[in-house]
Amino acid sequence: MTVQAQAALPSRRPRLSRDAVHGWAFATPTAAFVIGLFVIPIIIVVQMSGSDWPLFTGRQGTNFPANYHAVLTNRFFWPSIVFTIKYTVITTFVLIALGLGLALLVQESTRWRSLMRTVILLPSALGLASASLLFYALYSPQSGPISPVLEKLGLIDQPISFLGTPTAALLSTVFLIVWRFTGFYMLLLLVGLQAISADMYEAAEIDGASRWQAFRHITVPLLRPTLALCTIMCVTGSLLAFDQFYILTKGGPDNSTITVVQLIYNLAFQGANDLGAAGALSILVLVALLVLNVAMFSRLGSPEES
Repeated sequence: MTVQAQAALPSRRPRLSRDAVHGWAFATPTAAFVIGLFVIPIIIVVQMSGSDWPLFTGRQGTNFPANYHAVLTNRFFWPSIVFTIKYTVITTFVLIALGLGLALLVQESTRWRSLMRTVILLPSALGLASASLLFYALYSPQSGPISPVLEKLGLIDQPISFLGTPTAALLSTVFLIVWRFTGFYMLLLLVGLQAISADMYEAAEIDGASRWQAFRHITVPLLRPTLALCTIMCVTGSLLAFDQFYILTKGGPDNSTITVVQLIYNLAFQGANDLGAAGALSILVLVALLVLNVAMFSRLGSPEES
């Protein structure tokens, strides 16, 4: 065939293979979901954070960076940061330690193992809002069952105010979260423990290693990825705490239990009803979470140095 004849033939466009078409078909719904529920809302919040955007009248114009300055000078901003960090540290430590201890306990082959796993995991089936309402009723000094029982036993003289002081409110909320999520983290850590080969423990026992030495030099290093995952999930969830404090304390007493997310809610839907300031604080929280998660992934998820 001459060069002129070849040039006259229509050019053939590469066709997508059947696998590529199937791949696009499976990926498109997920991509649409991510774009519609994550990407577009983030773009709107970014636009909102740089605008004068009252709740009831809509956008009134651009005022960047006034919203960020208003957030940083808000009298509740730094107290909410300090309280959220305190709550996150306590909750993360207790949940990881208790979850790991229970995972080690139910890992042993006993006749009550299945029952123990079920009982510990059962609270995880309850929604956080429902659990918060349940504990709100339990903590009530007037109608809750805890104080009357303790009074009849002679352990207290008057009803306990579980939510009446800043420390009591914090610890009462931490107890709720521990009750609700310990089973979940126990399950994750139990999966990690079961992935460790029993041969390694047998070899360590033959070498004369104690249970503590086996735990320190075998269990902890091999469980590191699972511990990293649990820590990241726990820290992120605690920094975004809202439901439990909104239901139990409403930020009280004396605005001592206001979290960062609750401050965003207050800026948007209470007082000034300023969506612009709420959007600015949301962007600050998003950036902080991204930086923190990247740092935790690189630090906790990296192999342990030899």
